[in-house]
Amino acid sequence: MAGALTIVVGVLAVALAVYCGTDPFKHSSMADFPGFEVFDVDLPHWSELPTAKDRENKLQKAEIKFMNQVQGPESVAFDPLGRGPYTGVADGRVLFWDGSAWKDFAWTSPNRSELCDPKPSAFSYLKHEHICGRPLGIRFDKKTGDMYIADAYFGLLKVGPEGGLATPLTTEAEGVPLKFTNDLDIDEEGNIYFTDSSSNYQRRNFMQLIFTAEPSGRLLKYDPKTKETTVLLRDLQFPNGVSMSKDGSFFVFCEGSLGRLSRYWLKGEKAGTSDVFAILPGFPDNVRTNEKGEFWVAVHCRRTIYAHLMSQWTQVRKFMMKLPIPAKYHYLMHIGGRLHAIILKYGPNAELLEILEDSQGKVVRAASEVEEKDGKLWIGSVLMPFIAVY
Repeated sequence: MAGALTIVVGVLAVALAVYCGTDPFKHSSMADFPGFEVFDVDLPHWSELPTAKDRENKLQKAEIKFMNQVQGPESVAFDPLGRGPYTGVADGRVLFWDGSAWKDFAWTSPNRSELCDPKPSAFSYLKHEHICGRPLGIRFDKKTGDMYIADAYFGLLKVGPEGGLATPLTTEAEGVPLKFTNDLDIDEEGNIYFTDSSSNYQRRNFMQLIFTAEPSGRLLKYDPKTKETTVLLRDLQFPNGVSMSKDGSFFVFCEGSLGRLSRYWLKGEKAGTSDVFAILPGFPDNVRTNEKGEFWVAVHCRRTIYAHLMSQWTQVRKFMMKLPIPAKYHYLMHIGGRLHAIILKYGPNAELLEILEDSQGKVVRAASEVEEKDGKLWIGSVLMPFIAVY
Protein backbone atom coordinates (compact mmCIF):
# COMPACT_ATOMS: atom_id res chain seq x y z
CA MET A 1 0.00 0.00 0.00
CA ALA A 2 2.78 2.38 0.99
CA GLY A 3 4.63 1.55 -2.22
CA ALA A 4 1.58 2.31 -4.36
CA LEU A 5 1.07 5.62 -2.55
CA THR A 6 4.70 6.55 -3.17
CA ILE A 7 4.28 5.83 -6.88
CA VAL A 8 1.11 7.94 -7.07
CA VAL A 9 2.79 10.84 -5.26
CA GLY A 10 5.80 10.54 -7.55
CA VAL A 11 3.66 10.55 -10.69
CA LEU A 12 1.72 13.58 -9.45
CA ALA A 13 4.96 15.39 -8.63
CA VAL A 14 6.33 14.71 -12.11
CA ALA A 15 3.04 15.77 -13.71
CA LEU A 16 3.04 18.99 -11.69
CA ALA A 17 6.63 19.70 -12.66
CA VAL A 18 5.85 19.12 -16.35
CA TYR A 19 2.74 21.30 -16.10
CA CYS A 20 4.63 24.14 -14.43
CA GLY A 21 7.54 23.80 -16.81
CA THR A 22 5.54 23.71 -20.05
CA ASP A 23 2.42 25.73 -19.14
CA PRO A 24 0.34 23.83 -21.74
CA PHE A 25 -2.77 25.98 -21.23
CA LYS A 26 -0.86 29.28 -21.44
CA HIS A 27 -1.86 30.46 -17.96
CA SER A 28 1.48 32.16 -17.32
CA SER A 29 1.38 35.95 -17.15
CA MET A 30 4.15 36.00 -19.79
CA ALA A 31 2.73 33.30 -22.09
CA ASP A 32 2.53 35.77 -24.98
CA PHE A 33 6.12 36.93 -24.43
CA PRO A 34 8.24 33.75 -24.52
CA GLY A 35 11.54 35.62 -24.83
CA PHE A 36 10.85 38.10 -22.05
CA GLU A 37 13.54 39.42 -19.74
CA VAL A 38 13.31 40.95 -16.28
CA PHE A 39 15.35 43.88 -15.01
CA ASP A 40 16.71 45.06 -11.71
CA VAL A 41 15.10 48.08 -10.07
CA ASP A 42 17.49 50.38 -8.23
CA LEU A 43 15.53 51.08 -5.05
CA PRO A 44 16.53 52.55 -1.70
CA HIS A 45 16.82 50.10 1.17
CA TRP A 46 13.44 49.06 2.57
CA SER A 47 14.17 51.00 5.78
CA GLU A 48 14.66 54.21 3.77
CA LEU A 49 11.25 54.19 2.06
CA PRO A 50 8.73 56.81 3.28
CA THR A 51 6.53 55.57 6.12
CA ALA A 52 4.16 58.53 6.67
CA LYS A 53 0.52 57.43 6.71
CA ASP A 54 -2.95 58.89 6.89
CA ARG A 55 -4.09 57.20 10.09
CA GLU A 56 -7.60 58.62 9.65
CA ASN A 57 -8.07 57.17 6.15
CA LYS A 58 -9.51 60.49 5.04
CA LEU A 59 -10.22 59.31 1.50
CA GLN A 60 -13.00 57.17 2.92
CA LYS A 61 -14.88 60.46 3.31
CA ALA A 62 -14.73 61.12 -0.44
CA GLU A 63 -17.92 61.30 -2.47
CA ILE A 64 -18.31 58.79 -5.29
CA LYS A 65 -19.75 60.48 -8.38
CA PHE A 66 -20.93 59.17 -11.76
CA MET A 67 -20.92 55.52 -10.68
CA ASN A 68 -20.94 53.27 -13.80
CA GLN A 69 -21.28 56.32 -16.05
CA VAL A 70 -17.54 56.46 -16.78
CA GLN A 71 -15.28 53.42 -17.16
CA GLY A 72 -11.64 53.98 -16.24
CA PRO A 73 -11.52 57.81 -16.07
CA GLU A 74 -7.73 58.07 -15.83
CA SER A 75 -7.29 61.82 -16.31
CA VAL A 76 -9.61 64.65 -15.23
CA ALA A 77 -9.44 68.18 -16.64
CA PHE A 78 -11.41 71.43 -16.76
CA ASP A 79 -11.32 73.74 -19.77
CA PRO A 80 -10.06 77.37 -19.64
CA LEU A 81 -13.62 78.55 -18.93
CA GLY A 82 -13.85 76.24 -15.91
CA ARG A 83 -16.30 73.85 -17.54
CA GLY A 84 -16.16 70.12 -16.99
CA PRO A 85 -14.88 67.80 -15.91
CA TYR A 86 -13.59 66.20 -19.08
CA THR A 87 -12.18 62.69 -18.88
CA GLY A 88 -10.84 59.97 -21.16
CA VAL A 89 -12.52 56.59 -20.74
CA ALA A 90 -11.81 52.96 -21.55
CA ASP A 91 -13.83 52.81 -24.79
CA GLY A 92 -11.59 55.43 -26.44
CA ARG A 93 -13.74 58.53 -26.02
CA VAL A 94 -13.11 61.77 -24.15
CA LEU A 95 -16.31 62.76 -22.34
CA PHE A 96 -17.55 66.15 -21.14
CA TRP A 97 -19.86 66.73 -18.17
CA ASP A 98 -22.19 69.56 -19.18
CA GLY A 99 -23.69 69.93 -15.72
CA SER A 100 -26.48 67.42 -16.22
CA ALA A 101 -25.12 64.58 -18.36
CA TRP A 102 -22.00 63.18 -20.00
CA LYS A 103 -21.56 64.15 -23.65
CA ASP A 104 -19.15 62.83 -26.26
CA PHE A 105 -16.43 65.44 -26.73
CA ALA A 106 -13.62 63.77 -28.67
CA TRP A 107 -12.21 60.45 -29.79
CA THR A 108 -8.75 59.41 -30.86
CA SER A 109 -9.33 56.48 -33.21
CA PRO A 110 -10.60 56.91 -36.79
CA ASN A 111 -11.56 53.22 -36.79
CA ARG A 112 -14.24 53.08 -34.10
CA SER A 113 -16.83 50.32 -34.50
CA GLU A 114 -19.24 48.19 -32.49
CA LEU A 115 -16.15 46.68 -30.83
CA CYS A 116 -15.99 49.92 -28.84
CA ASP A 117 -19.57 49.73 -27.54
CA PRO A 118 -20.13 49.91 -23.74
CA LYS A 119 -18.87 46.97 -21.70
CA PRO A 120 -19.21 45.99 -18.02
CA SER A 121 -15.74 47.03 -16.82
CA ALA A 122 -12.61 48.92 -17.83
CA PHE A 123 -10.73 45.64 -18.25
CA SER A 124 -13.33 44.48 -20.80
CA TYR A 125 -11.89 46.91 -23.35
CA LEU A 126 -8.25 45.75 -23.20
CA LYS A 127 -8.58 43.35 -26.13
CA HIS A 128 -9.67 46.08 -28.55
CA GLU A 129 -7.89 49.13 -27.14
CA HIS A 130 -5.56 49.27 -30.14
CA ILE A 131 -8.64 49.69 -32.35
CA CYS A 132 -10.78 51.96 -30.17
CA GLY A 133 -7.95 54.00 -28.68
CA ARG A 134 -7.24 54.68 -25.02
CA PRO A 135 -6.93 58.37 -24.06
CA LEU A 136 -4.85 58.65 -20.90
CA GLY A 137 -3.43 62.08 -20.04
CA ILE A 138 -5.48 65.09 -21.19
CA ARG A 139 -4.58 68.78 -20.94
CA PHE A 140 -5.97 72.08 -22.18
CA ASP A 141 -3.90 74.84 -23.71
CA LYS A 142 -5.17 77.75 -21.61
CA LYS A 143 -4.48 80.25 -24.40
CA THR A 144 -6.21 78.50 -27.30
CA GLY A 145 -8.68 76.16 -25.60
CA ASP A 146 -7.28 73.23 -27.59
CA MET A 147 -7.14 69.88 -25.83
CA TYR A 148 -4.02 67.75 -26.07
CA ILE A 149 -4.39 64.02 -25.58
CA ALA A 150 -1.85 61.30 -24.83
CA ASP A 151 -3.43 58.18 -26.30
CA ALA A 152 -1.74 54.92 -25.39
CA TYR A 153 -1.96 53.64 -28.99
CA PHE A 154 -2.35 56.69 -31.23
CA GLY A 155 0.37 58.90 -29.77
CA LEU A 156 0.09 62.61 -29.06
CA LEU A 157 -3.02 64.27 -30.50
CA LYS A 158 -4.86 67.60 -30.49
CA VAL A 159 -8.52 68.53 -30.78
CA GLY A 160 -10.06 72.00 -30.93
CA PRO A 161 -12.46 73.55 -28.40
CA GLU A 162 -15.43 72.11 -30.29
CA GLY A 163 -14.16 68.53 -30.00
CA GLY A 164 -14.46 65.78 -32.61
CA LEU A 165 -11.86 63.41 -34.06
CA ALA A 166 -8.46 64.35 -32.65
CA THR A 167 -5.58 65.11 -35.02
CA PRO A 168 -2.33 63.15 -34.56
CA LEU A 169 0.72 65.33 -33.88
CA THR A 170 3.42 62.72 -33.45
CA THR A 171 3.56 58.93 -33.36
CA GLU A 172 7.32 58.34 -33.21
CA ALA A 173 10.64 59.75 -32.05
CA GLU A 174 14.03 59.03 -33.60
CA GLY A 175 12.36 56.43 -35.79
CA VAL A 176 11.03 54.48 -32.80
CA PRO A 177 7.21 54.33 -32.65
CA LEU A 178 5.37 55.55 -29.57
CA LYS A 179 4.20 52.28 -28.06
CA PHE A 180 2.56 53.45 -24.83
CA THR A 181 1.96 57.23 -24.81
CA ASN A 182 0.88 58.08 -21.29
CA ASP A 183 0.77 61.66 -20.00
CA LEU A 184 1.69 65.23 -20.93
CA ASP A 185 1.88 68.87 -19.94
CA ILE A 186 2.34 72.14 -21.82
CA ASP A 187 4.70 75.04 -21.10
CA GLU A 188 4.01 78.74 -21.67
CA GLU A 189 5.50 78.59 -25.17
CA GLY A 190 3.25 75.73 -26.21
CA ASN A 191 5.90 73.00 -26.06
CA ILE A 192 4.52 69.66 -24.96
CA TYR A 193 6.40 67.34 -22.64
CA PHE A 194 5.13 63.78 -22.56
CA THR A 195 5.98 60.19 -21.70
CA ASP A 196 6.14 56.97 -23.68
CA SER A 197 6.05 54.31 -20.97
CA SER A 198 7.60 51.52 -23.02
CA SER A 199 8.96 50.85 -26.49
CA ASN A 200 8.06 47.16 -26.22
CA TYR A 201 4.90 46.73 -24.15
CA GLN A 202 1.57 48.32 -25.01
CA ARG A 203 -0.90 49.53 -22.40
CA ARG A 204 -2.97 46.36 -22.64
CA ASN A 205 0.17 44.62 -21.34
CA PHE A 206 0.79 47.11 -18.54
CA MET A 207 0.95 44.32 -15.95
CA GLN A 208 3.77 42.65 -17.88
CA LEU A 209 5.59 45.99 -17.96
CA ILE A 210 5.21 46.24 -14.18
CA PHE A 211 6.41 42.67 -13.62
CA THR A 212 9.48 42.92 -15.87
CA ALA A 213 10.47 46.54 -15.01
CA GLU A 214 11.59 46.79 -18.63
CA PRO A 215 13.65 50.00 -19.16
CA SER A 216 12.69 51.32 -22.58
CA GLY A 217 10.49 54.22 -21.50
CA ARG A 218 11.18 57.74 -22.75
CA LEU A 219 10.56 61.35 -21.78
CA LEU A 220 9.92 63.50 -24.84
CA LYS A 221 9.28 67.03 -26.08
CA TYR A 222 7.07 68.03 -29.00
CA ASP A 223 7.67 71.47 -30.52
CA PRO A 224 4.46 72.62 -32.27
CA LYS A 225 6.36 75.24 -34.28
CA THR A 226 8.89 72.87 -35.86
CA LYS A 227 6.70 69.76 -35.42
CA GLU A 228 9.79 67.97 -34.14
CA THR A 229 9.78 65.36 -31.38
CA THR A 230 12.90 65.19 -29.23
CA VAL A 231 13.91 62.52 -26.73
CA LEU A 232 14.92 64.20 -23.47
CA LEU A 233 15.55 61.05 -21.40
CA ARG A 234 15.60 57.38 -22.35
CA ASP A 235 15.97 53.96 -20.68
CA LEU A 236 13.32 54.80 -18.09
CA GLN A 237 11.29 52.21 -16.18
CA PHE A 238 7.59 52.96 -16.67
CA PRO A 239 7.65 56.79 -16.87
CA ASN A 240 4.16 58.14 -16.39
CA GLY A 241 2.65 61.44 -15.16
CA VAL A 242 4.10 64.85 -16.13
CA SER A 243 3.40 68.29 -14.61
CA MET A 244 4.99 71.73 -14.98
CA SER A 245 6.15 73.75 -12.00
CA LYS A 246 4.27 77.00 -11.42
CA ASP A 247 7.23 79.17 -12.47
CA GLY A 248 8.02 77.00 -15.50
CA SER A 249 11.62 76.39 -14.46
CA PHE A 250 11.16 72.63 -14.35
CA PHE A 251 8.60 69.88 -14.58
CA VAL A 252 8.23 66.71 -12.55
CA PHE A 253 7.50 63.26 -13.89
CA CYS A 254 6.64 59.94 -12.28
CA GLU A 255 8.80 56.84 -12.60
CA GLY A 256 6.48 53.94 -11.85
CA SER A 257 8.88 51.04 -11.32
CA LEU A 258 11.27 53.12 -9.22
CA GLY A 259 8.46 54.62 -7.16
CA ARG A 260 9.74 58.15 -7.35
CA LEU A 261 9.01 61.64 -8.61
CA SER A 262 11.82 63.08 -10.72
CA ARG A 263 12.48 66.61 -11.89
CA TYR A 264 13.61 67.81 -15.32
CA TRP A 265 15.10 71.30 -15.39
CA LEU A 266 14.11 73.66 -18.21
CA LYS A 267 15.77 76.87 -17.02
CA GLY A 268 18.87 77.95 -15.14
CA GLU A 269 22.26 76.31 -14.72
CA LYS A 270 20.71 72.84 -14.48
CA ALA A 271 18.65 73.16 -17.68
CA GLY A 272 18.61 69.89 -19.60
CA THR A 273 19.40 67.75 -16.56
CA SER A 274 17.25 65.72 -14.20
CA ASP A 275 17.34 64.74 -10.55
CA VAL A 276 15.23 62.96 -7.95
CA PHE A 277 12.47 65.16 -6.54
CA ALA A 278 10.89 62.75 -4.04
CA ILE A 279 10.94 59.07 -3.10
CA LEU A 280 7.37 57.79 -2.93
CA PRO A 281 5.83 55.06 -0.74
CA GLY A 282 4.47 53.16 -3.72
CA PHE A 283 3.81 53.07 -7.46
CA PRO A 284 2.86 56.49 -8.89
CA ASP A 285 0.61 57.20 -11.84
CA ASN A 286 -0.12 60.85 -12.66
CA VAL A 287 0.93 64.12 -11.05
CA ARG A 288 -0.83 67.49 -11.24
CA THR A 289 0.10 71.02 -10.12
CA ASN A 290 -2.39 73.17 -8.22
CA GLU A 291 -2.68 76.97 -8.31
CA LYS A 292 -0.22 77.31 -5.43
CA GLY A 293 2.45 75.40 -7.31
CA GLU A 294 2.08 72.28 -5.17
CA PHE A 295 2.11 68.81 -6.71
CA TRP A 296 -0.59 66.19 -6.16
CA VAL A 297 0.70 62.68 -6.85
CA ALA A 298 -1.64 59.71 -7.29
CA VAL A 299 -0.15 56.44 -6.05
CA HIS A 300 -1.80 53.14 -6.97
CA CYS A 301 -0.78 51.41 -3.75
CA ARG A 302 1.98 51.17 -1.18
CA ARG A 303 5.01 49.13 -2.09
CA THR A 304 4.82 45.78 -0.31
CA ILE A 305 7.81 43.85 1.00
CA TYR A 306 7.01 41.22 -1.64
CA ALA A 307 7.17 43.77 -4.47
CA HIS A 308 10.30 45.32 -2.96
CA LEU A 309 12.16 42.01 -2.82
CA MET A 310 10.95 40.84 -6.24
CA SER A 311 12.17 44.09 -7.79
CA GLN A 312 15.71 43.14 -6.81
CA TRP A 313 15.61 39.33 -6.98
CA THR A 314 15.39 39.28 -10.75
CA GLN A 315 15.95 35.55 -11.27
CA VAL A 316 13.32 34.63 -8.67
CA ARG A 317 10.93 37.07 -10.33
CA LYS A 318 11.62 35.58 -13.75
CA PHE A 319 10.97 32.08 -12.40
CA MET A 320 7.69 33.25 -10.87
CA MET A 321 6.65 34.86 -14.15
CA LYS A 322 7.14 31.56 -15.98
CA LEU A 323 4.85 29.63 -13.65
CA PRO A 324 1.27 28.99 -14.88
CA ILE A 325 -0.12 31.74 -12.66
CA PRO A 326 -2.39 34.32 -14.38
CA ALA A 327 -1.30 37.96 -14.37
CA LYS A 328 -4.11 39.10 -12.08
CA TYR A 329 -2.81 36.92 -9.24
CA HIS A 330 0.73 38.22 -9.64
CA TYR A 331 -0.75 41.72 -9.57
CA LEU A 332 -2.62 41.01 -6.34
CA MET A 333 0.57 39.74 -4.72
CA HIS A 334 2.34 42.83 -6.03
CA ILE A 335 -0.12 45.23 -4.37
CA GLY A 336 -0.59 43.31 -1.14
CA GLY A 337 -3.87 41.56 -1.91
CA ARG A 338 -6.18 44.53 -2.43
CA LEU A 339 -6.40 47.91 -4.10
CA HIS A 340 -5.86 50.87 -1.77
CA ALA A 341 -5.50 54.44 -2.99
CA ILE A 342 -2.95 56.97 -1.76
CA ILE A 343 -2.52 60.59 -2.82
CA LEU A 344 0.28 62.86 -1.68
CA LYS A 345 0.87 66.60 -1.90
CA TYR A 346 4.40 67.97 -2.23
CA GLY A 347 5.56 71.56 -2.10
CA PRO A 348 7.68 73.10 -4.87
CA ASN A 349 10.80 72.27 -2.83
CA ALA A 350 9.80 68.60 -2.47
CA GLU A 351 8.51 68.87 1.10
CA LEU A 352 5.68 66.43 1.87
CA LEU A 353 2.67 68.57 2.82
CA GLU A 354 -0.21 66.13 2.99
CA ILE A 355 -1.08 62.48 2.58
CA LEU A 356 -4.57 61.09 2.05
CA GLU A 357 -5.40 57.43 1.71
CA ASP A 358 -7.96 54.69 1.93
CA SER A 359 -5.74 51.89 3.19
CA GLN A 360 -8.64 49.43 3.26
CA GLY A 361 -9.91 50.28 -0.21
CA LYS A 362 -13.44 50.81 1.07
CA VAL A 363 -14.31 53.94 -0.93
CA VAL A 364 -11.43 55.13 -3.13
CA ARG A 365 -9.93 51.82 -4.16
CA ALA A 366 -7.54 53.23 -6.75
CA ALA A 367 -6.27 56.62 -7.86
CA SER A 368 -4.65 57.54 -11.17
CA GLU A 369 -4.83 61.32 -10.98
CA VAL A 370 -5.78 64.17 -8.67
CA GLU A 371 -7.03 67.45 -10.11
CA GLU A 372 -7.61 70.26 -7.59
CA LYS A 373 -10.34 72.77 -8.42
CA ASP A 374 -12.10 75.26 -6.14
CA GLY A 375 -10.86 73.52 -3.01
CA LYS A 376 -11.99 70.07 -4.10
CA LEU A 377 -9.94 67.12 -5.30
CA TRP A 378 -11.25 65.29 -8.36
CA ILE A 379 -9.77 61.80 -8.31
CA GLY A 380 -9.74 59.69 -11.46
CA SER A 381 -8.80 56.03 -11.79
CA VAL A 382 -7.90 53.95 -14.82
CA LEU A 383 -9.42 50.92 -13.06
CA MET A 384 -12.64 52.23 -11.51
CA PRO A 385 -16.11 53.08 -12.94
CA PHE A 386 -16.41 56.44 -11.15
CA ILE A 387 -14.73 59.70 -10.18
CA ALA A 388 -14.21 60.42 -6.49
CA VAL A 389 -14.40 63.95 -5.09
CA TYR A 390 -12.81 64.89 -1.78
